[in-house]
Amino acid sequence: MREIILDTETTGLDPNDGHRIVEIGCLELVDRVWTGRTWQQYVNPERAMTDDAYRVHGISDADLADKPKFAEIAEEFLAFVDGAPIVAHNAAFDMKFLNWELTKIGREPLPMDRVVDTLAIARKRFPGAANSLDALCRRFEVDNTDRTLHGALIDSRLLADVYYHLVGVKQAGLTFGEDQGEGAAGPARRYRAPRPHAPTEAELAAHAAFLESHVSAAIWLKN
Repeated sequence: MREIILDTETTGLDPNDGHRIVEIGCLELVDRVWTGRTWQQYVNPERAMTDDAYRVHGISDADLADKPKFAEIAEEFLAFVDGAPIVAHNAAFDMKFLNWELTKIGREPLPMDRVVDTLAIARKRFPGAANSLDALCRRFEVDNTDRTLHGALIDSRLLADVYYHLVGVKQAGLTFGEDQGEGAAGPARRYRAPRPHAPTEAELAAHAAFLESHVSAAIWLKN
């Protein structure tokens, strides 16, 4: 099973207000194990960066001046994604921007039924708790100490670790050994003989004294 962990950085909050993608970061999982393959690209948004967005990701207009436009990298991006399910945190945000950009250049939008939203999974598992990516890193003890600013590829790598915990990937493929036959309930158990145990003379005397002083009318002492 191939999946793509994805994150984007943008100039603002809504493409309908003229905001654009400035970075896309992806990494590839196969059977929920990172293959080592990544794809990352900065994108010239053809507009100025907002101050609020710059404070989040630290990407400036100067950083993007010589970067390709989305139309120039769309084919490479789609080739990397290549029909795989997309895993993103607050996926509606990323997909809204990606599909706006794809539609703008005449390409089909990516279907939402291909998308796994880790924020929705986290809210279901931990209702009422903080479920931002940073909060989930703290919950699952994922080391994000090197992350001082948001970055699409950095966040994708952190999200991959969080995703493992959210879906219980450490249990995936659990087996009890190759010698277990079909329908086996678990690993073979080694037989242990029962250990003999009998009270000592002193314990028997102490028990008899207790019964005599506290339970003299015990029914099991009657004939």
